[in-house]
Amino acid sequence: MHGRNYTPVRGQPYTRKEYVGGPPQPKIARFTMGNPSDKYDHKFRLVSLEKAQIRHNALEACRVAVNKIAGPLGEGNYYLWIRVYPHIILKENKMIATAGADRLQEGMRKSFGKPTGLAARVYPGTVILELGIKGNNVKAALDSLRVSASKLPVKTKIEEFGIPAEVAGA
Repeated sequence: MHGRNYTPVRGQPYTRKEYVGGPPQPKIARFTMGNPSDKYDHKFRLVSLEKAQIRHNALEACRVAVNKIAGPLGEGNYYLWIRVYPHIILKENKMIATAGADRLQEGMRKSFGKPTGLAARVYPGTVILELGIKGNNVKAALDSLRVSASKLPVKTKIEEFGIPAEVAGA
């Protein structure tokens, strides 16, 4: 199974972990990185333009991509916040595809499926992540968001939000 099998939004999201034996843990190591308490000169958002489900693997790849480019700026010079949480359980009814498999499996009888991963459901306008940058590191911030957007199964746009204090006072 690949991530593209789970990208379309179909039906109710399945979130009942009490019925699943051993629900998977999200692969996202940290939802926030950097210094959250500082004031930042520029703030950017990565916003979804489509309705889809984003697997936790893709969100972690997105986080790593941003951190790889923004990390060398210094731990105190940026703040990354992943805004969506993967709480939808993805299940798969695994089938055997070898010779003689028809004697071993049940087909669609009792086909609850085993949990294979987690996903976050996003809609148009959903903020996927936010990035705050200090100083004149705007090019690095935009590059990191562009690279991280390529890791996601949805079309996205990068928007700047929040007016810096110097501009607001002028």
